[in-house]
Amino acid sequence: MSTHTAISAPFGRMITAMVTPFKADALDQVDFDGIQKLALHLVATGHDGIVVNGTTGEAPTTKSSEKLEIIRAVKSAVPSHIKVLSGAGDNETSYTVEQAKKSVAAGADGLLIVTPYYNKPPQAGIKAHFETVAAAVDAPIMMYDIPGRTGVEIESQTILDLFNGIENIVALKDAKGQPAKTSKVIAESGIPVYSGDDILNLALLSLGAVGFVSVCGHTVGNELKAMLNAWFAGDQNRALEIHQRLIPVFEGTFKTQGAILTKAALDLLGLPGGDLRLPLVKATAKEIETLRKDLIAGGVALN
Repeated sequence: MSTHTAISAPFGRMITAMVTPFKADALDQVDFDGIQKLALHLVATGHDGIVVNGTTGEAPTTKSSEKLEIIRAVKSAVPSHIKVLSGAGDNETSYTVEQAKKSVAAGADGLLIVTPYYNKPPQAGIKAHFETVAAAVDAPIMMYDIPGRTGVEIESQTILDLFNGIENIVALKDAKGQPAKTSKVIAESGIPVYSGDDILNLALLSLGAVGFVSVCGHTVGNELKAMLNAWFAGDQNRALEIHQRLIPVFEGTFKTQGAILTKAALDLLGLPGGDLRLPLVKATAKEIETLRKDLIAGGVALN
């Protein structure tokens, strides 16, 4: 077992999985002006990268053509140094390959590929899935391990095999919620890990993670960037202080589904959260009031 003390961050350190605002009309059209405003808001609050077409972006309910337009809209809005990654994962490998190719052609700087979901493939199938997608595109890939949504984890040995064996698999978004496994994978391979669960951001940094793919970065991006900067400057006390102050935001954003309350939070901030697509529904008045209290408790200045 080797020790890796300075793992590079291939997509920068501060990334948020951005929501997709929809227009409040019968057609649920994508609000591309709103998308560009949100992307610029993320840039202004310390982000190195943006993930579009992820879970928080309501990827399960956007069309392939919409996903490609979202990539183009964000790429055209943000400075060239901002990495734009696009979710392209599906439970069918051939469709994932097709979407990955189209996403790269549309301008994505990298791909976020989730474990195939619902069909619960064995590890051999998961490995073959990632190998097939990686071979089909000339772009860096971040694997996404979130067994609570997919029904199956990427086991540690599979992660090691893929990272060590495939050149363009360069990082892991970890939303497994099992820090012991994450710790061992980092120690054994030096894989760049991005925390995919805001409440565990600091914990995963302490285990060797390189950054975050956040949801709460919509509302507290500057603070999360400050936490990262403090941690990598060796000021662990400052990083812990920021983490503890943000706990109400971390908890409050997920008291119902994350995209629902993130859009409600953006509305409270005067930013374009926009509507949602069924089966997601807008937050209730009671949920919004609770969210308001949680955001204020975490130091967020509301209008």
